[in-house]
Amino acid sequence: MSFLSDSRRVTRALSDFYHRSLSAEGRVVTQAPIEDIIERLDLAGLASRGGLSGAKLSEFLDAYLSYTTRLHHPEYLAHQVAAPHPSGGLAALVDGVTNNAMAIYEMGPAAAAIEFFVINWLLGKIGWIPTPHPRETGCVPEHGGGVLTHGGSLANLTALLAARSRIAPDVWDQGNPGDLAVLAPAESHYSIARAIGIMGLGRRALYPLPVDDAGRVLADRIPQALAKVREDGRRAMALVANACSTGVGLYDPLREIGQACREAGVWMHVDGAHGASALLSDRHRALLDGADMADSLVWDAHKLMRAPTLCAAVLVRDAATLDRAFEQEASYLFHDKAQPGVDFIHRTVECTKAGLGLRFFAVLGALGEQGLGHYIERQYGLAAEAFRLIRAQEDFDCPVEPQSNILCFRVRGTDAAQIAIRDALIAQGRFHLSTVFFGGRRYLRATFMSPATTLADVSRLIEAVRTEASRVEAGGAGTAAEAKAGRPATPGGHP
Repeated sequence: MSFLSDSRRVTRALSDFYHRSLSAEGRVVTQAPIEDIIERLDLAGLASRGGLSGAKLSEFLDAYLSYTTRLHHPEYLAHQVAAPHPSGGLAALVDGVTNNAMAIYEMGPAAAAIEFFVINWLLGKIGWIPTPHPRETGCVPEHGGGVLTHGGSLANLTALLAARSRIAPDVWDQGNPGDLAVLAPAESHYSIARAIGIMGLGRRALYPLPVDDAGRVLADRIPQALAKVREDGRRAMALVANACSTGVGLYDPLREIGQACREAGVWMHVDGAHGASALLSDRHRALLDGADMADSLVWDAHKLMRAPTLCAAVLVRDAATLDRAFEQEASYLFHDKAQPGVDFIHRTVECTKAGLGLRFFAVLGALGEQGLGHYIERQYGLAAEAFRLIRAQEDFDCPVEPQSNILCFRVRGTDAAQIAIRDALIAQGRFHLSTVFFGGRRYLRATFMSPATTLADVSRLIEAVRTEASRVEAGGAGTAAEAKAGRPATPGGHP
């Protein structure tokens, strides 16, 4: 194997895939039966005899990429996953080849330095005090802190572990108290309920927050919600706010929620996995007014900051709360040692951690803060234009005006029809959409992630949906579609 020649084959194939995707060449998604893909890729043969190099590697890549969803394609509108900037992809390649498991400083000084910088950069955007350098420790009495994790779900879990460590500091020795509770709006990402389950708190520990018709938290009714928790003999461990909600992309009123939490002495956690990136936009920063009042905030770079998966930050206003979230004993790792950097392992579930900061910083270094801000403003602006265009159609309906790059809509017809339309478009390799159940109805859901998507593509989407709606109406929706149209077991039914 020649690393140089094979890497050239890989970069040529990826460059072609990237540019063809941006130019809308080919299908946006191809869902073949899994057994056909396994056979086409010759997985069994290669596993047996090896030889995945040279011409065989090129053949393999051609087949692999033909079944790969094109996130840069203008018709990709499905999930909240970045159309990654090429610089981020190259950074992931560097991290993959060097393989510095940088949870401890000696295993990746460069990667650790970048993560340290990135965490402080993000803390500054929220309005929190950055972590001082090791030589400055003790100069700043209270400061923020954080760590990059492999995804927003793990970040939400980590933040809630930090919240638990404050209200139950002896949990590692004594186990969970039986009286803890978490309050969250129904539109919260399913990872919140999953984290509560993982922590062993139980489903009954999750209390719904009062919300308006659009699913946004009603801050003035938080005292009543907290009173219900107390009446049940429980203590509020944390209160979760969305910035923005996964389903329809709306922001909770963070400042009002923060004030209510401070008055009650309750940990405020902001799930900003998707929408915290609005902090980089002068035009949309106000959507996160009050984020600085939170105790913790989750922010994914692999969504609206164009980093490849995965790169999610869990950030806390007081670094000490995150430092107390875990207790570990490993004499070969946790001991006093002379080093010029910092270890992140005491802040994470992971014992081995990739150099996630490099993936994001490569994008930030290529575009700059202003470039990222312009991208976010473009995508939010496109969703607003699409809303006005779709709302003007007599046979279409939008449940809420978007505050982010997420737009929900439906064409005239049943809930089952919306599912059938999505399925038909995907089968044709066109307009990859997701769906969401909101306000008692099923909606199609477009998330504007690709920088190549334009309003002209939205116009074509309207016609494509309308055409499929006519076909569904003429042919009728089957029982399978009706079954699929029901409310999902987990909120949103999408990443």
